[in-house]
Amino acid sequence: MAVFALQYREDGYLVLEGVFSPEECEELRARMRQIVERMDVPSHCRTQFTTDHDEQLKTQGNADYFITSGDKIRFFFEKGVFDDKGEFTVPREHSLNKVGHALHAHEPLFKSITHSPKIQTLGKKLGLISPVILQSMFIFKQPGIGGEVTPHQDATFLYTEPLGRVMGVWIALEDATLHNGCLWFIPGSHNNGITRRMVRTPKGSFPLTDFIGREQIYDDGLFVPAPVKKGGLVLIHGEVVHRSAENTSDASRHVYTFHIMESENTCWSPENCTLTPHPALC
Repeated sequence: MAVFALQYREDGYLVLEGVFSPEECEELRARMRQIVERMDVPSHCRTQFTTDHDEQLKTQGNADYFITSGDKIRFFFEKGVFDDKGEFTVPREHSLNKVGHALHAHEPLFKSITHSPKIQTLGKKLGLISPVILQSMFIFKQPGIGGEVTPHQDATFLYTEPLGRVMGVWIALEDATLHNGCLWFIPGSHNNGITRRMVRTPKGSFPLTDFIGREQIYDDGLFVPAPVKKGGLVLIHGEVVHRSAENTSDASRHVYTFHIMESENTCWSPENCTLTPHPALC
């Protein structure tokens, strides 16, 4: 097994520098600019994104726009970018938190990166047998207003049986630094299971989602920063606890990220909030 695979299994995350070229990063950013320029989102679909427990239930949990985004390209906004009438209070290119969740399926350039030989080689070195892509996102982390992402585990939202079958691939399209909101991890926390799940409620219920369990409170001193240069990537175990701070700098922190699931002997829960098509439903 590759040395980096052993480190990933020990810590639950791994920073790999220089995987993609600056040119490849700029191509993705340029294509996203085109997507944003032509986006036309109805006011009732202007959903603000958050990872806070109660806010998630109030916004994402009540929004069919979020629930049905697993096989589409949809737009999710930062807090405070709309006025009372749902009109932008900032330039539209500065309003977005993320675009997701199926760029890998509908956008050829993003698909080519997702399925590139570089990613396939990483997967083989990590021992993946039948990997499938669950979802993909472009995350903006806007300068000055890019919101905090509170401590969480990806398996809360992407639950499988058994656990340990989901991995995030987080590609830095710009330098991710201590100043513009790089990731922070608790090394080894992927060995402790998960503390909550976000699930769909029964059809006809309101809100549309709920949590089983609650995110625990973590000691800030346990978190280790993981800055990464443009073109590098971070591998993220589905159960490792991680977060990122607000972006209070004047530089954005653009990222293309997607989640891979090992489908061999794995069940994808139909209770997950975004119903990614997959034959092995629990």
